[in-house]
Formats: sequence, structure tokens, C-alpha cells
Amino acid sequence: MEKHPQAFGRSWVRVHAPRAYRFIQKNIRLEDGGIDWDRITRRLDHKSQRLWTGSLRKTVKRAYRNKEEVDTVLNRYHDKLYTFLAPVDRNDEHFRDIISISLVRIAQKGNMSARQEIIKLLTFTVDEWIDHYPTLSCWRGYDPLIQTRLECCVRRYRYSGSFMLYLYKTFEYAARGLRPLIAYSLDAVHNN
Repeated sequence: MEKHPQAFGRSWVRVHAPRAYRFIQKNIRLEDGGIDWDRITRRLDHKSQRLWTGSLRKTVKRAYRNKEEVDTVLNRYHDKLYTFLAPVDRNDEHFRDIISISLVRIAQKGNMSARQEIIKLLTFTVDEWIDHYPTLSCWRGYDPLIQTRLECCVRRYRYSGSFMLYLYKTFEYAARGLRPLIAYSLDAVHNN
């Protein structure tokens, strides 16, 4: 058995650690009955998360709307939705991550209702970050670009642990190329 693979994923676990796979298959499930691999990868150390391959199959997903799939997640975590506006502690940040990953996965399957809901919730969070973190403050005024970046993050997220960390880092790195928008007033010019 290869102890230090270059990459690994669900099939590697099934072949090389069948007892662990059976435990995961029995105990770590999603609302729709599948295995919750996101819950597994969130627990891995950062180096191992980078080696996780997940499912790399590129399939074209047919867009559909199913509000019930979204409501299943929202109802389950109804009392934790405030975390997208104002998480109090690490526990709240953990729940925000769980909720966001659940909605992102549903959106990645093609559910347009989930895509709209997660982008709406993430917009609240990104607006808070822009107000409170200097490295993101240059995003102020770039609302259409923010929406485009959110859609890209939802579409591209794979298995890298925390979705919210992925989102923050994406915005932080992209901010390096943005110029802060400065509002000018013609009234100030006429008064002088």
C-alpha cells in the first residue's frame, strides 16, 4: 500500500483503506444520501487537502430549479443564517462554512435556486469584509465585478477545505490588481 500518494481521493480511500471507506459510507452522509466528502476534507491538514482530487470529471450540468433542495439546507441551519452577516465566534464561522459548502454543492449540480441563494448570502459576507478588512476595501464600488467573482468561486470550488477561506483568499488576491474607486464631486470644484 502506498503510504504517501501524490494525490488521493474517494477511489483511493476505497481501494487502500476499505475499513475507513465503509465507516465513511455508513456514518458521514449528506441530506440526499450521498457521502459528505466535504466534511472529510475539512478535517484534513492543509497539505493533505491540496492532494485531494475529489471528482475531476467534467460533465455539463443541466440547469434546473428546485427550491426544495435549497430549503432542506436553509431549514436545517435556519438559526445559523445570521453567520453570513455577523459571525460571533469560530463556531459561527464553522457553521457558515458548512452552510455555504452545502449550497455550493447543490448549485454545482445545476440548481439555479441554490446558486441565487448562496450568492445572496455571500454578498452580505463580502460586503462586511470590504467594510472591515483594509486588504479588501478597494472592492468598494465594484458591485458587478463582485457578483461575477462570487459566481466564479461557486462554480470553481473543489475540495480545498474551507469554502469561506477560499472565497476570502480569492478576493484578497484579486484585490491586488484593483484600483480603489474615488468619488469626486463637481460641487467641491465650484465652491472654490
